[in-house]
Amino acid sequence: MPLLRDARLADAFDHAARSYDTLVAANPGYHAHLRRSVRRLGLPRRGTKLRVLDLGCGTGASTAALAAVLPGAQITAVDASEGMLRRAALRPWSASVRFVHAPVERLAEAGVSGPFDAVFAAYLLRNTADPDAVLTAAHRLLAPHGRLAVHEYALSGHPAHKAVWNAVCGGLVLPVATLLGDGPLYRHLWHSVLAFDTAGALARRVTAAGFERVRVLPLPGWQAGITHTVVARRAARGHDTLRTGADPR
Repeated sequence: MPLLRDARLADAFDHAARSYDTLVAANPGYHAHLRRSVRRLGLPRRGTKLRVLDLGCGTGASTAALAAVLPGAQITAVDASEGMLRRAALRPWSASVRFVHAPVERLAEAGVSGPFDAVFAAYLLRNTADPDAVLTAAHRLLAPHGRLAVHEYALSGHPAHKAVWNAVCGGLVLPVATLLGDGPLYRHLWHSVLAFDTAGALARRVTAAGFERVRVLPLPGWQAGITHTVVARRAARGHDTLRTGADPR
């Protein structure tokens, strides 16, 4: 099926904002997995005096994970969906968190500039028209040796993991979303994962964008082999060798 793109996708996210948190709350481990991916950034001192960019913050679930794990950080959370940001604004936030309405391609126009000590991108890349351009922008915004964490549905490539994803989306997520009036968005989200990179291909994409120390780390539970964290560091020069390994935390 054709995937939603650009304005149609932004409109679909705007429409789904009212029920988005309800659906993700039904996903076992959703918020814990985001916090785990934040910890995988490996930032010191609970983020004290560090600047962190949350790309594609949605209704603020990833922002809340960053704020919980890195309470000392200054967090800039960005999303292209005005509806999602309106929902995010309903949560209580500390003065160290600010939200910006802008697509990744227009961050400078919206007053978002580096250097940042870390960039966190959850469930973002596969929904962009040009994932490589997003990674290039993240690399440019990072300070030397700044950290990147991409938290994404990126299948392992094993047929069993693809089968689980199809069963969950087709048998549970899509019927509920359709009842809520958001079937087109969640049909897109289902098939966007099938059309996107495997975890290994995503890591190679991150490496090609100029990052070093690239690692692919799995997440537990029913999403094992389905959701991964790809962590990396901005390279001072040259590229490092891709490494795949177990979670150190």
